[in-house]
Amino acid sequence: MSGSNRSSRSYGSGARILSIGIASTGLLTFAYFSIASHVLGEESAQRLDVLWSVMFVVISVIYRPIEQLLSRTIADRQARGQAEHSLRVPIAIQTSFALIFLAVALALHEELVNNVFDGYSALYDVLLVGTLAYAASYFARGWLAGHKYFALYGGLVLMESVSRICFAIAAALGITSGQTAVALGIAAAPFVSLVVVPAAFARRGGERRARSDSTPIAVDPTDAALTAGAGGAGGSLITVDEADAALAGPGAEGVQETAAHDGGLSLRRGAGFALAVSGIMFSEQTILNAAVLTVDATSTNRALAGIVFNVLLIARAPLQLFQAIQTSLLPHLTGLEATEGHAAFAHAIRVTIRAIAAFAGAVALGLLAIGPFVMEHLFGQHYAYNRFGLALIGLGMGMHLASGALNQAVLARDQARVAAICWAVAAVVFVLWMFSPIVGEELLRTEIGYLGATSLLALMLSVVYKRGARMSQAAPAAAAIAR
Repeated sequence: MSGSNRSSRSYGSGARILSIGIASTGLLTFAYFSIASHVLGEESAQRLDVLWSVMFVVISVIYRPIEQLLSRTIADRQARGQAEHSLRVPIAIQTSFALIFLAVALALHEELVNNVFDGYSALYDVLLVGTLAYAASYFARGWLAGHKYFALYGGLVLMESVSRICFAIAAALGITSGQTAVALGIAAAPFVSLVVVPAAFARRGGERRARSDSTPIAVDPTDAALTAGAGGAGGSLITVDEADAALAGPGAEGVQETAAHDGGLSLRRGAGFALAVSGIMFSEQTILNAAVLTVDATSTNRALAGIVFNVLLIARAPLQLFQAIQTSLLPHLTGLEATEGHAAFAHAIRVTIRAIAAFAGAVALGLLAIGPFVMEHLFGQHYAYNRFGLALIGLGMGMHLASGALNQAVLARDQARVAAICWAVAAVVFVLWMFSPIVGEELLRTEIGYLGATSLLALMLSVVYKRGARMSQAAPAAAAIAR
């Protein structure tokens, strides 16, 4: 079997395994807010929505970049035959981000409690504790993704969602009651998710022992390619790892030298990548949450922000599912770029985009047919949902997923800065649209704006991707001419 086929099978298998865990996570997250909306009043449920929105804007911006950095760096080094990876730079960046959040959150304590959480200090405590705990959870995700431990990654996110919904179920059964009791699940979830880490360390330790116990290979002393300088009638012995190094040729020394330099990742380069991805994550969360926050700030109907949040859950749930594909896609594409070349890289993107198009079309048709009925019964809120508006959200979700796939392709080619600009432009356009009076009804304005912003984003990233593809195709030709 060719290397390309093995890589494709590994990617497909990894995406399927992750899909089970993250699909369950998306459904359980949807169920958590559905149960919360039934057991709490409209205003309490709305405050829970705001807490979730604020927390996931923060953790996506400050922690997801390290997940992406670890995933890309570890996968690239493994594709080049380097087994060990220094974690000093990612740990330093992650710790810095967490400390910055802590300082800002403490400084804004009164503002957050009084103006964001309506005086409920317990919600502030959940935000503080949960956000700091997610630093470890997202670091673990990146490490697992880079090593392609997809089953353990799926287990991590599944444990997170299961533990969270248990708090909502306890309130529904009358074991606990109130807003704080349900909200505590958001803080507890990242701690519980880390139960998979010992299993990951045990697996990694087993792999290291297997490498250190490489079976010696008897080599004929006349084989000058592998035994240069060896003498004696009995021949010489070399390990599998040494044979690989000998066969690798002169370039192996350069690889080893790179490996010795803190895992091949400098603080400046790592921080640059992380900051660019932070910009991407901030822009993505702006697209997902700006409507909730602007409606909450401007509408006289306090419950309308919760309605907008519920509608955007149509996009959030599949986006959580697509994290399975994104998580496996980045290390897969990074490895392809290092080993297989442009054709295999482009094939993986085409397959992903086609699957997204089929899925988004089916979701949009489903929402057009039964969307209002499902939304009303899921959340127990009597609101006249517009079926055409819901279908627009379904189409916008498809554009968002396509943008995510193209974004991973751009990141795999180390074009994070350009990708960040594309995301920032789309986010700014969406926020300006949300404050414009062109569409008076705020929910419909959200639905139209979401589709427009994600379509613009997909278009811009496709241009960047195609330009990167042309550059990657030109590079080997230029190298051949130089030789």
